[in-house]
Amino acid sequence: MNSTKIIAIDDNREILLSLRILLGKYYDEVICFPKPCAEAEQALANDDVHLVLLDMNFTAGATSGREGLDFLERIRAVDPSVSVVLMTAYGDIDLAVNAMKLGATDFVVKPWENKKLLATVSAAQKLTLSNREVNSLRDTQRVISEVANSPFNQIIGQSKAMESVFSTIKKVAKTDANVLILGENGTGKELVARAIHRHSGRASNVFMTVDMGSIAETLFESELFGHTKGAFTDAKEERAGRFEAANHGTLFLDEIANIPQTLQAKLLSVLQNREVTRLGSSTSKRIDIRLISATNANINHLVEVGSFRQDLYYRVNTVEVHIPPLRDREEDIFLLANHFLEMYAGKYGKTRISLSKAAQRLIKSYSWPGNVRELRHALERAVIMCDGKLIEPDSLFLNQNKTNLDSSVGEKSLNIEDVEKQTIVQALKVNKGNVSLAAKELGLGRTTLYRKMAKYGL
Repeated sequence: MNSTKIIAIDDNREILLSLRILLGKYYDEVICFPKPCAEAEQALANDDVHLVLLDMNFTAGATSGREGLDFLERIRAVDPSVSVVLMTAYGDIDLAVNAMKLGATDFVVKPWENKKLLATVSAAQKLTLSNREVNSLRDTQRVISEVANSPFNQIIGQSKAMESVFSTIKKVAKTDANVLILGENGTGKELVARAIHRHSGRASNVFMTVDMGSIAETLFESELFGHTKGAFTDAKEERAGRFEAANHGTLFLDEIANIPQTLQAKLLSVLQNREVTRLGSSTSKRIDIRLISATNANINHLVEVGSFRQDLYYRVNTVEVHIPPLRDREEDIFLLANHFLEMYAGKYGKTRISLSKAAQRLIKSYSWPGNVRELRHALERAVIMCDGKLIEPDSLFLNQNKTNLDSSVGEKSLNIEDVEKQTIVQALKVNKGNVSLAAKELGLGRTTLYRKMAKYGL
């Protein structure tokens, strides 16, 4: 049974009965009407109809087909995507052909052959689905284009610090220069990378993101450069790497400072030669990518101490973009807060919700160590937990989270959880907020450290 709805319109009730019996074996629903009518139009407007079978003459003695053609125009006005198959007597074939010029999909001659009718109906139904898919893609593309043409639509900010960021994006976007984005966790480095891509000549091609901190050292070459079948134990099929997948588009390497030194030379070679060789292959492939990288680490310090190759640093850093932390964007805090408030109020069906004066004071005084990401999560949580129309400070859950990376936890405690929390804060402070380096110093996995940070509200 095909989940398709068909409308059949004919003044001969025997024909309608025959259509219902024949098509009912293969399609979900056949809705019959003895003549063109408002009810048929209503069904077309309200139901997900895939096909209309339409007779051309309904009045006794009528042969012009005018009634059918008039209703064809009304069908096209209600739903241009639906296929219309005309049913006509043998002598009216020329009329049916002319009707196809007005938007009909096909026609069948009465009396019909069942196999031919079923084939015509099947083709028309598939055409309707195809029309709707094309329309959907066109609408999606229009929305994407509107969004893409809105300057920095996803990056909210009016502060002078952000004006500088916007200015840099505009200057660099139209070039193919490699860009290095620097900023603390949660400042929106990926949003900036996507904005550069959207305003570049590669906007219609792929934007490929790679979290360098999440790729195991043993899988580095396979993930980035690809592999051939049998290149290693689990390589059961040939696979392209991220560089090949991003060909003609933009490749965004997030957390680039986390690349182990042993692998930095391989990345440098690919960037210099613009060629990749899949693991297990001896043949190289040319690549054409725009490279954008990002890190929250003090990469200049890493270069000084030899943890990050200087030549790789120069290769990825033709233009540098600094994303300011939220504490340096005081003018943007309420702008962002109201944006997230409206977004999550709509998402969770809570209208006319707002921040109380006390909540506003708390938001303004808080240091936001987690930056925009923390603000977004705080507002989402507050909207969920708020029972009335006003969000109060206790719904923001910021009091117990007020510790930031630049302040001490408080008086020393012998409580094991307090000690653990203080140790994590100190490790993050020493490593300037770089989670990967802090995790390494603490002897923890990166995921484990993130879990503990969430536990302690860091």
